[in-house]
Amino acid sequence: MLLYTKVAPPKVPKRRSRAGCTFCKEKKKKCDEKLPRCARCIEKDLQCTYEAVRPRQRRKKNPSHSGFTQDYGRAREPIPDDDQWQEATADGVSESDCLSPIDTKFNDMSPMSFSESALSPVDVSPTAYEYDGADNGDQVQEVVRRNSSINVVSQARSLQPDLAMIAPCPVGSPTLEFVLPVFSEFSDRPNRRALVDHFCNVLSHLIVFREESGNPFQQLVLPLSSKSAPIMNAVYALASAHLEYRGISTPEKSLYFHNRAIQGLARLIEQEGKVDKTELLAAIMLLVYYEVLVQRGRTSIVDGHLKGALTIMSSSQEESTPAGLFLERAFRFYDVITALSLGSAPLSTAPAAGCLVPFPPLDAPAVSPLSNVDSLLGMATTLWPIMHRLSNLLSLKNDIEKACQENQTSKSAVLRMEFETTSQAIETALTQWEPFLPPNVIIENGVLRGSGGREEIPEQQRLQSTLHNSLAYRHSAFVYLYRTIYGYSPRREVVQKHAHVALIHCVGTVTHRGPMGALLWPLFVAACEAVSAEDRALAQEAFVGIDQRQGMTNIGQAWNIVQEVWKRLDDINDDSSGLYGSDLWRQISAEMGVSIVFG
Repeated sequence: MLLYTKVAPPKVPKRRSRAGCTFCKEKKKKCDEKLPRCARCIEKDLQCTYEAVRPRQRRKKNPSHSGFTQDYGRAREPIPDDDQWQEATADGVSESDCLSPIDTKFNDMSPMSFSESALSPVDVSPTAYEYDGADNGDQVQEVVRRNSSINVVSQARSLQPDLAMIAPCPVGSPTLEFVLPVFSEFSDRPNRRALVDHFCNVLSHLIVFREESGNPFQQLVLPLSSKSAPIMNAVYALASAHLEYRGISTPEKSLYFHNRAIQGLARLIEQEGKVDKTELLAAIMLLVYYEVLVQRGRTSIVDGHLKGALTIMSSSQEESTPAGLFLERAFRFYDVITALSLGSAPLSTAPAAGCLVPFPPLDAPAVSPLSNVDSLLGMATTLWPIMHRLSNLLSLKNDIEKACQENQTSKSAVLRMEFETTSQAIETALTQWEPFLPPNVIIENGVLRGSGGREEIPEQQRLQSTLHNSLAYRHSAFVYLYRTIYGYSPRREVVQKHAHVALIHCVGTVTHRGPMGALLWPLFVAACEAVSAEDRALAQEAFVGIDQRQGMTNIGQAWNIVQEVWKRLDDINDDSSGLYGSDLWRQISAEMGVSIVFG
């Protein structure tokens, strides 16, 4: 028994000399620092050189992470501030450090392990280009031409970070009227300003349908980053990951920024009700886009993000802001897409018919050719309640099978009645559904025309592409219902009819060069059922088009799965319809170790 306690003396910190010669530093040996030559260089008969010693910078103490460690069970090292970090890379960052804290905050699931397999993009393999820092305008244009085939309204650019600041930016900084250099209010580092530039001028245009008065991500999300480090780091991570997939090297890796964003988000969650709901939702939304872009096989992370966001949305009593409404619409979109992708039930409740009104950008004119076009859902706003109910059917079907296996007769009977009633109602609703057209616009032979007799209407190409996108969703929903839910053979006439029409609309979306951010799910569903050479050619044309436009990992992975589906379908005789699995693509993706969110 101890009668007293003695305070242990503090440990004497080990001090390492920073003034050693170049040779000793490279060999990681202790240098005696004698001039003009140290003993080791004399022994090796080498020229002894010394570099100038830079003064040390004192690190600031981070807040305590005890609560974070207790909540999530993952201890993390303190992160140096931006002005202390000399060269940030992904080296030394473990993959477990980059898992979302939200999945453990709102769910007890264990994170899935990474899949090491990397699938190539469609047809075009990204090439890594090396650049010098020359101030050469012609070189910048050549970089843009070779590395970004994206064609957006405001001439989006995919630039090497060190060169991106040379060319003028078509979009002004969101927090200041005029600054030089561009986006200097976000960071004093050129490469990070270039990432903001890429987010504004490339990425933000790839994920919305409507922006005649401005882009919602630029107007509503990016300004939040000036006061929120997690949002800022999530922007850096998303932009850097997109450039990396395109084959453009960046000084700081996306994994590093992602890790910083996750840790910052965890600290915000610890503050409970002291944090603005919109700030949390914006950070989580950008991380969802990041996970969908990189597709590291950890789809449970996307699910965890969605659970956290929907919990915040349902529990918050704050008055909704335009940014909050926009982010809530984005989460509800991804909730349905994730359920359709993973075969799980959606987390949110189904919206009532007619309750979803199109969300326009800020300051959008009251009378606009893009009226009734939603920023994230296009002309499919009225289709989305149907899609939500459709995404719940596979989970309900699995519950019926489980109840039958456990001999729960009464439960299976009730579930079966619900299943039959809901599926029939969905089929009827899909049959009766029509796109939500802008006012004074009609469809003639599949082409949008002005109702006043004018041949063309403003924003003709964008509207036509958006129309094709919504119709592709409708026909692919039929394919999903008949194949995945009803279990029809892929060669059945009704399946082939809707798959063919869906692929035609997918190609129409690509041909008219409009928004393609939401096209992957209908394209993939229809392409998996393509049997004829004509339909497979349509599918390949659409895949190549959206891969060149969007440049995201899930597109290349989806294309590889589609090709394997075709190969296996061709190996089965026409008379062996019983061998066709309604979820053949899910079996193949499981064998490949790939789980894709088609967002």
